[in-house]
Amino acid sequence: MDGNQGPEVVPAGHGDGGLSRAGSRAGAVPVSAPVAVEDLVRMMSEILPATDSAGMIDQLRELEDMKSAAAALQARIAFDFDARQRRAQTAAGIPVEKLGAGIGAQLALARRESPAKGGRLLGLARALVTEMPHTLAALQTGQLNEWRATLLVRETACLTAADRAAVDAELAADAGTFAGAGDRSLIAAARAAAYRRDPRSVTERAAHAASERHVSLRPAPDTMCHLTALLPVTAGVAVYKALSGHADTLRGGGDPRGRGQLMADALVERTTGTPGGISGVEIQVVMTDRTLFQADAEPARLPGYGTVPAGWARTLIKGTTPGPGGGSPPRPGGPPQPGGTAGVVDDPAFRLWLRRLYTHPGSGELVAMDSRARIFPPGLRRFIQARDDTCRTPYCDAPIRHLDHIIPWHHGGETTSTNAAGLCEACNHTKETPGWNARPAPRPRHTLELTTPTGHRYYSTSPPLPGTPPRPSATSLHRRKLRYVAMAPKHARLGAAAAAAA
Repeated sequence: MDGNQGPEVVPAGHGDGGLSRAGSRAGAVPVSAPVAVEDLVRMMSEILPATDSAGMIDQLRELEDMKSAAAALQARIAFDFDARQRRAQTAAGIPVEKLGAGIGAQLALARRESPAKGGRLLGLARALVTEMPHTLAALQTGQLNEWRATLLVRETACLTAADRAAVDAELAADAGTFAGAGDRSLIAAARAAAYRRDPRSVTERAAHAASERHVSLRPAPDTMCHLTALLPVTAGVAVYKALSGHADTLRGGGDPRGRGQLMADALVERTTGTPGGISGVEIQVVMTDRTLFQADAEPARLPGYGTVPAGWARTLIKGTTPGPGGGSPPRPGGPPQPGGTAGVVDDPAFRLWLRRLYTHPGSGELVAMDSRARIFPPGLRRFIQARDDTCRTPYCDAPIRHLDHIIPWHHGGETTSTNAAGLCEACNHTKETPGWNARPAPRPRHTLELTTPTGHRYYSTSPPLPGTPPRPSATSLHRRKLRYVAMAPKHARLGAAAAAAA
């Protein structure tokens, strides 16, 4: 999925961040002179690594300070942008309860972040600029990085604006209060200061936190995943104790699996009711016919997870194998093995359905789906989900919750695969906000063009399905050009050195 935007020049007020002594030609520009962000990026690419170890450490520290200063400037820009957009929305007659809609999403696109992260960054900017000037100053001077500033904002979120400002003044991050402190120390100091100011709000926040409990799933390397549960501490301790006690019992009985493996296997079995976790839940695997039937090495795709090895996908489809004793669970941490009881035809826990997807041989565009045993609306939904995989908004990889028209039906949009896109709930609502516009773009693969209220355009191309022939895209060519421009000074120096040696 691509999120490409044309270049823009934004005035800024920072120079080379003190890197001129490290050998940067950017030092020729006075710090007080206005510098466009585009020029600053170009100058950064010309900075040479120091020739001694001490100089390299100095450069790393100065660059880290520059990153913090950039984050502080981004916070100020985000705050001003929010205020300007709200004024524009008010002038356009947007109802009060809908003011601010889509602003965080615009910030997310500009920063190449997910819409959810964009909303959090906007909240961070508001808190820093309006209520926590000491934390903002510490961020600008490099005494805090963006993550640690976020921790201070997060731990004071339950306070009133006046109490939060008082805590900010008490902690005085810009005075070097947290020099050498780790994240835990910073969090503990912020919590203690917040509790001293308003113990009732802090206590109510802890009581309310139980309503935020949830379970999430995110991919991990090597066909693994992280299943995470946010629980009240009593429930979390109880679950962990039950799993660890079960693991200790099995280990005492001679089970060769490790304690962590036993706990993980017990969690899966107790949740699904089936050893190995294969139950009535549908798991889709997208692969080429060559991978399935001819042992081709083309990777497969597991919707909601990503790319998986071809051999792993074939093994998953063939079923699971019992252990040496004939009844033990499959090998923990590995894929199901062929020949097991879960793969027999009459096993109700394992049903194999093959649905044919047809792709264009040149572009890999998904063009059709086998229509057997289906009615049109569910089949079209399956088609879009198989094509898009995750939310089609650039930088958003949330699960698809809404399948919607790109051009709205009430504006003449047709109910076709070309005019459909899979989106998460938040992005679908954002798309309907005044000032936003979406339309299909003519590209070899299905492409969505998204235009924000400021006129910036972003493009999202459907991910390539297994079997798509590799070829350089416009994005990769653009990146090659950028790398070439960045390396031009080095190439010139090498050429000059070779000429001098000759």
